[in-house]
Amino acid sequence: MKNFNSEHHFIEESESAKMSYKVTVLYPGYSKEEEGGMMANCSCTLITGKLNVIVDTMTPWDKDKIIKGLADHDLIPDDIDYVICTHGHSDHIGNNNLFLKAKHIVGLSYSFKDHYYSSPLDSGKEFILNEGLKILPTPGHTLSDVSVIVNHNEITAITGDLFEKEEDIENEYIWRTTGSEDPEKQEYNRQKIIQMADYIIPGHGPMFKVTASMKQNHL
Repeated sequence: MKNFNSEHHFIEESESAKMSYKVTVLYPGYSKEEEGGMMANCSCTLITGKLNVIVDTMTPWDKDKIIKGLADHDLIPDDIDYVICTHGHSDHIGNNNLFLKAKHIVGLSYSFKDHYYSSPLDSGKEFILNEGLKILPTPGHTLSDVSVIVNHNEITAITGDLFEKEEDIENEYIWRTTGSEDPEKQEYNRQKIIQMADYIIPGHGPMFKVTASMKQNHL
């Protein structure tokens, strides 16, 4: 069931027991420097369960890839309930207009068609979409960055460019030099996610497991 709350934004009721979500990386992101610039695309992730969610929709040139990735899981764009973009950079929002029946959360902005709604994200609080699925404000790379947290026996954090790739756990030069609006906040939120998560899906690399040594080194 779907209701509006007193602030007129959608809330998903959680009357039943926790729904087990499945997290699938449709396309892992990448980035590499080249002469005169960089070649990059974001990780695109599908969450399926009581709600179907796509996180970060790549560049406008990836429309066919996203449609195929969904079809491989017997889905079409109209089956998606939420589009969540971890931030508003062009390689993370390029195919949002495929999902015209979904509610859209781009960074801290929450909308459906031409209606914009308030949410807990506005005041820096977590936004619970459903039991086992929530959004956290994790500013740093941009000041409106968010991360999607999926609790499905293990905790997977889909972080966008809060983490560039696994290698930047040991080499902070990577994330500090690929753009950060507030490095101090980014470092704080990176530490928070490392302590929370079992797996991280970074903005521009494959999903990786958070090891005990990573947690120890980022206390």
